[in-house]
Amino acid sequence: MSGRLFHAVVILAPLALGALLGVELAARLGNAGAPRLAVPGWLGVAVAAVGLGVLAAVVARPASTHQIIGSGGGAPVGSVAEQLFVRIGGVEQALMIRGRDSGAPVLLYLAGGTGGTDLGALRRDATLEQHFVVVAWDQRGAGRSYAALEPTDALTVDQLIADTLEVTDYLRARFGVEKVYLVGQSWGSLLAVLAAKQRPDLYHAVVGVGQMVNLRETDVTFWHDALAWAERTGKTKLADALRANGPPPYADITKYEPVVAHEHAWNRYPTLDTSHEMPGALMVPEYSLIDKLNAFRGFLDTAHYLYPQLQDLDLRYDAARLAVPYFLVLGEHEARGRAEPADAYFEALAAPYKERYVVAGAGHRANFDSPARFAGIMLSVVETVGGLQ
Repeated sequence: MSGRLFHAVVILAPLALGALLGVELAARLGNAGAPRLAVPGWLGVAVAAVGLGVLAAVVARPASTHQIIGSGGGAPVGSVAEQLFVRIGGVEQALMIRGRDSGAPVLLYLAGGTGGTDLGALRRDATLEQHFVVVAWDQRGAGRSYAALEPTDALTVDQLIADTLEVTDYLRARFGVEKVYLVGQSWGSLLAVLAAKQRPDLYHAVVGVGQMVNLRETDVTFWHDALAWAERTGKTKLADALRANGPPPYADITKYEPVVAHEHAWNRYPTLDTSHEMPGALMVPEYSLIDKLNAFRGFLDTAHYLYPQLQDLDLRYDAARLAVPYFLVLGEHEARGRAEPADAYFEALAAPYKERYVVAGAGHRANFDSPARFAGIMLSVVETVGGLQ
């Protein structure tokens, strides 16, 4: 499940090459007639050997994250920049921790998906890590934590909430803080709210970026918007598929593809930037080749197990009250299927403090569309929370 087939292919190829060379060498040493390989054959062997060497080097390259560079050209004293695995919920899960000052406020980031990984997206802009210790966690089954997909019977919403709390406790102990700032994007925002509802004492605040509230409602709205766009633009095949499947939810997870795959087409806006999404966001040293492959596998595999569990979840009923400050961050161009439930949740939410930010020119991933603006929002959150204490 975690790249074993890929590793087997990589191992078998050089073994086959070695066997071929062994047969040729035996033929030569034993004077068994003319050599089995002519000059073109040897050229092919040489090319294959070079190719396998390059492949082996790529596969063997471990994931790494660069040092934070200060004004003097070196790593600032007290900075932190590392990737590690921590045993969470009984399985090894991946963290990336980066911050200019390890004494700064700790920010735990929960990626969207389900099964998403944002290590690369977070590395596109260093503004946030100048002011926070930024911790990106690949949840079980996602990205660098793909191996933690097993056992699959543990891939539940309750277990992911428990994992979130355990990661939080690890960070509290490591950095000597009482509370951390919890930031979730998309699916991660839903998980963040549920974790904070259960243990508000662990968090200064919850920040929901592209807040998800009710996946079923969002998917039904997406179905209508995708169908309207397909009919308007003459995408007959897509329109037929959407009508044939009918509105969500679906027992077959693959039927969601025509509903969600064309969002950037029917919700296009002038500042749309997809470079911080997969596959572009994977082209960073924080992922090995196997990690990059697993990022795609994790996105699909976790959806298979988790998405059906989320169909009856609605934060307006399941987390109508929070005992921690809540901040909603929406992009100006967020799709209405997400924006409308998020606004409704914000209005109805009972919390000690709540505030809404709309990021101009941004979409669903407002923190990555406008990273400097988001860093400014987070600094305002810290200031606001400080004033509430």
